[in-house]
Amino acid sequence: MKKTASFLVAVVVMSLASSLAYAYDPSPLQDFCVAIDEPKNAVFVNGKFCKNPNLTLAVDFFFHGMNIPGNTENLVGSNVTLVNVDRLAGLNTLGISIARIDYAPYGENPPHTHPRATEILTVLEGTLYVGFVTSNPENRLISEVLNKGDVFVFPFGLIHFQFNIGHTPAVAIAALSSQNPGVITIANAVFGSNPPINPDVLAKAFQLDKKVVEHLQAVF
Repeated sequence: MKKTASFLVAVVVMSLASSLAYAYDPSPLQDFCVAIDEPKNAVFVNGKFCKNPNLTLAVDFFFHGMNIPGNTENLVGSNVTLVNVDRLAGLNTLGISIARIDYAPYGENPPHTHPRATEILTVLEGTLYVGFVTSNPENRLISEVLNKGDVFVFPFGLIHFQFNIGHTPAVAIAALSSQNPGVITIANAVFGSNPPINPDVLAKAFQLDKKVVEHLQAVF
């Protein structure tokens, strides 16, 4: 009886460990897998075809341009320069990507979530008010004001934001725990979906007048 109980405990522990192991990008089983679009004589790994390792070059692992400020002349006053596997093929299977975020004075990176990644943000210039909201039912806001050199972590999948509260432009660098973290900007997804979500659904969900919802849908 004890042996059976021990065996069941071991199975449960292994199952939990396995589920945790697959919560992020799978660990590679080779040194690297440079992504290519041409499938001929290639192996399909992590959604990309792998380049023959013997044909890889330094350019497969190199990206130029993170020093160039992004254009923040838009409605939210920010710009994200993301370097993921689509822009740096050598990231394939490595489970990491990076982004430069530029903020105009009082610009923001609006509430959003990364469905496949945790994010760690470092402020290079300026002052940012940042935060994330915990999951239901608490929906607790955890926020902080960051200055140059400060670091903040946004946990996997949670809604988060950054807002430049300074009078001058701000810059931050973010590292993400996926080669393709994805992004869902909340307002765009809810009010700008294609085709649109039925206004009655959103009116009830947000406790808004239907005309307000229709106006927001027109904006997004």
